[in-house]
Amino acid sequence: MTDFPPRPQPVISCRNVWKVFGPRPEAALAALRADPGARPEGHVTAVHDVSLDIMPGEMLVVMGLSGSGKSTLVRCLSRLNEITAGEILIEGQDIGKLNEAALIDLRRRKMGMVFQSFGLLPNRNALENVAFPLEMRGQPRAARIERAREMLALVGLKGREGYFPRELSGGQQQRVGIARSLAVEPDIWFLDEPFSALDPLIRREMQDEFLRLKGMLKKTIIFITHDFDEALRLADRIAIMKDGRVEQIDTPDRIVLQPATDYVARFTAEIDRARVLHVSGLAGPVAGRAIEGPALPGGHTLRDLARRLVNDSRDWIPVADGTGRVTGMLERRHALDILLGEAA
Repeated sequence: MTDFPPRPQPVISCRNVWKVFGPRPEAALAALRADPGARPEGHVTAVHDVSLDIMPGEMLVVMGLSGSGKSTLVRCLSRLNEITAGEILIEGQDIGKLNEAALIDLRRRKMGMVFQSFGLLPNRNALENVAFPLEMRGQPRAARIERAREMLALVGLKGREGYFPRELSGGQQQRVGIARSLAVEPDIWFLDEPFSALDPLIRREMQDEFLRLKGMLKKTIIFITHDFDEALRLADRIAIMKDGRVEQIDTPDRIVLQPATDYVARFTAEIDRARVLHVSGLAGPVAGRAIEGPALPGGHTLRDLARRLVNDSRDWIPVADGTGRVTGMLERRHALDILLGEAA
């Protein structure tokens, strides 16, 4: 009998969570449950019956247009907003039942947060800004300064430790904010549109930097954006929200190939699918086909492998995982149709 390793448990579990803003949220929620079409006057349903799990080391990107509820949902996950109904578990612990002291302790030990506004202290230099949360913990000065230096080096700001926020560019200020959130060694990292205020070139650089940190640090990350290109570039899974509801939560490949609703389909309509779709997501089972010749790396996109696909003459091409094990077969004609457009 084969013993399978235990399935990892979610870091965050969100069960039937509602957040209603207004003077009588519980009464408004009762009206909504009785009549889903109800519009309780003076109330706004920002999160509508959301359930999801976030696994260890996963990066979940939450996206949607302004007013979709994405920021409110993440603020509920960290209990910056109290939910109206439902349950949120962090590593199996119901955070709604924690008293204020226990909640503050959980945030200090487990969570890092980065928001659109950098929130740097103007009268403290970069090193002191990064060390500030450690000071709040009561950590000795020498230890917190050493840690702050390490984090600034990690985000590429070695040599800028003595600069004040006004002396740093927008991208550098954002890096200080990221370093500050990492200084407390969080297991869970919440980022609410952290790059939205940056110009396109700096934004791209910060995405590159973030992907590097993600690969090194193995954090569980919840990242909010309204930019679909950014979501596709960064996410393990994407949750698309509309009117407080999660319309679809899935891998970027599946969201592009199999949109669950018309709303999600409109999000993906203008996307260059060859730049998004990975060959592993398009590969079918081997199903007895002969495995001949070199395999394609499954983690690469069709755009990455365009030249190889055009020059290959095989009808079916093996696809391998990161260890070199063949996991499926890619139909070359289908891949070329996506890459070049279907033949007339």
